Amino acid sequence: MVPSSFKKAVIHPMLKKPGLDVTTLANYRPISKLPFLSKLLEKVVYSQMVNFLDTNDLWETFQSGFRKGHSTESALLMVFNDTFLACDMDNDVVLLLLDLSAAFDTVDHEVLLDRLQHWVGITGQALQWLRSYLQDRTFSVQMGEVTSPSVKLRWGVPQGSVLGPLLFAVYLLPLGVLLRQHNMKFHFFADDCQIYLPLQRGEDRSVSPLLDCLKDIKCWMASNFLHLNESKTEVIILSPGRRNGSGADIDLGPLTPYEKKMVSNLGIKIDSALNLDTHVNTVVRSCFFNLKRLSRIRPLLSRAHLESVLHAFVLSRLDYCNALYAGLAQCTVARLQFVQNSVARFLTGTRCREHITPVLTALHWLPVKYRAQFKILTLVYKALQGSAPSYITALLNRYAPSRALRSAEQELLVVPRSKFRSRGSRAFSILAPTLWNELPLSIRQAPSLQVFKSRLKTHFYLIAFQR
Repeated sequence: MVPSSFKKAVIHPMLKKPGLDVTTLANYRPISKLPFLSKLLEKVVYSQMVNFLDTNDLWETFQSGFRKGHSTESALLMVFNDTFLACDMDNDVVLLLLDLSAAFDTVDHEVLLDRLQHWVGITGQALQWLRSYLQDRTFSVQMGEVTSPSVKLRWGVPQGSVLGPLLFAVYLLPLGVLLRQHNMKFHFFADDCQIYLPLQRGEDRSVSPLLDCLKDIKCWMASNFLHLNESKTEVIILSPGRRNGSGADIDLGPLTPYEKKMVSNLGIKIDSALNLDTHVNTVVRSCFFNLKRLSRIRPLLSRAHLESVLHAFVLSRLDYCNALYAGLAQCTVARLQFVQNSVARFLTGTRCREHITPVLTALHWLPVKYRAQFKILTLVYKALQGSAPSYITALLNRYAPSRALRSAEQELLVVPRSKFRSRGSRAFSILAPTLWNELPLSIRQAPSLQVFKSRLKTHFYLIAFQR
């Protein structure tokens, strides 16, 4: 059983952002600290549970939070892919974003243990260990040198623990079943839920199936001691490539107060056209803001340290979910490229009138366009090797000719047909096979991921700088 000393947490409240009102409790984020040895013990159990879930295929397919090989980028690629394909069928898409209030803190222990036993199949001594892990936990709050008395933690999975996120994913397993019963497309990332419904043009564009589904979700959450954060509920009508107002005839009913022209989804700002103009504007503004701040300490840093800081505070913002940039308009990509060029000039001291290509070549920095393609092709390679999310792998089909042809040994992928290529070509299931089939055979047949990345980077390097 778990020693009681391993179940004592110390919480340090910290302001979510500098400048917030210190007297408002909602502005604080509770940082929970647990004993180091308890995390080592949890890591052993975590590895065993993950292996058991993987072996028996017990994960929720469309849960991308806290899972190896999954990310916000893979989740958004799936949502964008479904949206572009729906628009190719002349549909609009209603996207509903839900968020849970203090989700980890309201998990009921008995309900969680029931999930572990009947949904996952953990019984006997293993279940008793997990019961011991959850029960009789305590926490205290520390601010400066003042510490509160310890209080028993009767609900929730431990914040700051190794097992907590995994147990929460198990807790949400029935929610995926409920959404499938309503024939809803959805995607989870931890406690963030994306539900989207395609609506055909020219027919009854009612969102009543979505409203019925939302009603059942609220009932399910109430019975499982979870609560929707109404203030973070958002709805947007996605209609890429169409004129503004193409979804004006869609009556959202009770969801109308939550309708937005732009929403922030997993760190990406999405507008109804899915052209990412708003997001790119935010990225460019943020990058130049940080570049200006770093200019103050530039004389104090060596070249190597300055490059590390630039990667951490500027280039990382360009690379976040940059697979979504593939297929964007050239003018949009050019704005991101201007940021990268500015960072390169800042690092090397190159003047504005000097040509930037030799600078990027010397730094071995691929341009933004090829960085996006590099990310997509790396994900394709992982999918073909079985290490990518299953929902990504399902979008790719190997080319298998009906009779013996030389192309059968070329490691090619089937490119699905798209009705409106101007929009559908940005769908991952169309864009990824197209880019993959254009690669030389030596890259497609790379024996390992490391070799693949090396060959692919060399390939793009030659295209970008030595044409």
